[in-house]
Amino acid sequence: MASEELLKPFYQRALQAEERLSRLEAVLADKKDGGNQELSKLISDLQAKLEDANAETLQEREKAAKLASENEKLKYRIAHLVQAVREADQKLESMKGNN
Repeated sequence: MASEELLKPFYQRALQAEERLSRLEAVLADKKDGGNQELSKLISDLQAKLEDANAETLQEREKAAKLASENEKLKYRIAHLVQAVREADQKLESMKGNN
């Protein structure tokens, strides 16, 4: 019994230390959860922005493809119009030369 009396203060200190440790663990868990929630929100926001940017990029690529196609058609038309003007100029010159 004497040894129990000698150990009683140590048991009390150990119990107090365990209680403080439990409180610290609870605070740390709350901070981690709060931090995890903040990180989750940040990740969600970034993913949403990335999806928006990807959608916008896809739209811009589609526009660029349409413009490139239209550009090729216009180049084709210009080439034929230039050829027609040259032929008309040649005919005009030959008509002037014949007169």
